Amino acid sequence: MTFDDVRAFALSWPEVEDGTSYGTPALKVRKKMLVRLREDGDSLVVPGIEPDERAMLMETRPKIFHITDHYRDWPSVLVRLSACSRTTLEPLMLRRWKELASKAAVRAFKI
Repeated sequence: MTFDDVRAFALSWPEVEDGTSYGTPALKVRKKMLVRLREDGDSLVVPGIEPDERAMLMETRPKIFHITDHYRDWPSVLVRLSACSRTTLEPLMLRRWKELASKAAVRAFKI
């Protein structure tokens, strides 16, 4: 999977738009970050993942989920796009989207 693949499915969701974050491509919902591509071009920053869940993801799927010291104290996980599939990533992103999107957009969107 690539960032273009992520863009293709996420831009079909209401209120999602292209943006940048820290000089890298990002997807935003109502000006808040949904996900962003890290400088390595393969890791996607997915916010909204609490440390307990992140630990479980990294333990069960270490080739996909990882973290750096920079993100260790933040509720986020890094996803290796080259090792990930849409079926693994999309539910995490949809959950974050629901937190950021307007209530009306969430009600209207058929998942």
